[in-house]
Amino acid sequence: MLQSFQTPSNLEDAFDALASARTSAILAGGTLLMPSINTEVSGIDTLVSTRRLGLSGIRIEGRRATVGATTTLDEFGRDPRLSVLRRVIESIASPPIRNMATVGGNLFAAQPGGDLAVALLALGAEVVIASRTGARTAPVAEIVKRGVEHEEIVTAVAFDIPATDEWFYTKAMRRTMNSAAIVSVAAFVTVANGVVCAARVALGAVAPTPVRAPTVEAALIGRPLDEASVTAAAALAARDTDPFSDAYASAWYRARVLPVHIRRALIGA
Repeated sequence: MLQSFQTPSNLEDAFDALASARTSAILAGGTLLMPSINTEVSGIDTLVSTRRLGLSGIRIEGRRATVGATTTLDEFGRDPRLSVLRRVIESIASPPIRNMATVGGNLFAAQPGGDLAVALLALGAEVVIASRTGARTAPVAEIVKRGVEHEEIVTAVAFDIPATDEWFYTKAMRRTMNSAAIVSVAAFVTVANGVVCAARVALGAVAPTPVRAPTVEAALIGRPLDEASVTAAAALAARDTDPFSDAYASAWYRARVLPVHIRRALIGA
């Protein structure tokens, strides 16, 4: 049963609150945590709010963006400097949810949610994590797979902003709003001299966590970004995935349509 709600004004007080509670949880936007607490027996007795920790805001230096963990998805999506990623944000939930949900919190959304986490994986983003012993940086791939330690707090996410012609994204869903993914595809692809010279392809809703598709990436490298090459690479995606069944789609269906959505993301076909 929930017994305490803490609103620390600095990280040290937040660490104290986490350490002193029997079972505690970090509360950011609350769009993931509060429905669970309200409808399930969670065992959490203390919530530690990030509202007063000063972890929001977007800083851009050159092409490098550093986004505070408590920055809302709405703030992220409205920043003109990040307009290349706006389609990702607009595919998530609905405007009321995006007004509350945070960039840091989205890293911990269970699949088939966590659409921003899929995009950050394709961007090769890094996550900044604070603890009593100092700050550390970890690849977003590690965080979406393993999470963080109980008394650690995600403070920011950093990534290089892609050029418009380097960025590709699609999300298949049953409704235009408030629908989790059937399949999502995010990709950073660089073409030089007519062939792909760099590729990061991330997939959502086709494994327990967002995953990179190294087999697909390797098949794209050194080849033109055309229908034949993309179709051949997309056909190999099953090697990088572990589809599951849920209320949105069966594992069979996800596996079946995944190559289609990879093609749609990369070449619109």
